Amino acid sequence: MPADPLSSPVLRASDADRDRVIELLNVAVADGRLDPVEFDQRLDAALTGRTIAALTPLTSDLVAVPGSALPLPAAGPPAELLTLTGRHGSVRRDGRWALPYRLALRTAWCEVLLDLTHAVRGAPELVIELRVRGGDVELVLAPGMVVDANELSVRHSQLAITRDTADTTPETLHVRLVGRIRHAHLSTRWQNPHR
Repeated sequence: MPADPLSSPVLRASDADRDRVIELLNVAVADGRLDPVEFDQRLDAALTGRTIAALTPLTSDLVAVPGSALPLPAAGPPAELLTLTGRHGSVRRDGRWALPYRLALRTAWCEVLLDLTHAVRGAPELVIELRVRGGDVELVLAPGMVVDANELSVRHSQLAITRDTADTTPETLHVRLVGRIRHAHLSTRWQNPHR
């Protein structure tokens, strides 16, 4: 606490405050506004930040209006690579977001949700390169999407990749899983995007 009794008290940060900062950092590194080194430094500061004053500088140069959500990527050709990273937390992409050609998922002991049902597709194939250690990864898929995990190296992990047996939709997106997963669980869930 400051020595000056007239100054405002130091506001303690909650887990929800830290989660909001981490979500903004994930979006910023994914769209190239932060490089991976900067992201790691800011992520460590966010995870250990105890006050609002400690968290504010971590995103102040990433948003136009404090507290506002980051805008969606502009329409145009899909990005070549989107990298999502996290440690001991959650990584989530859902709603309307632009799918890149290649998505790199670098997580350790995280809860990951990648919802592709409303994602904007720029190509017939999405390559998800996994470097996952611990935690859960859930892919939410729409009719017409097919998952191929033949190139995925799996150790001490569980895969639950299913096909929607009632789906007669022609293939619209081929999701190819590559890389490695260790001590984790990866599953798929099917959902109609029009519901």
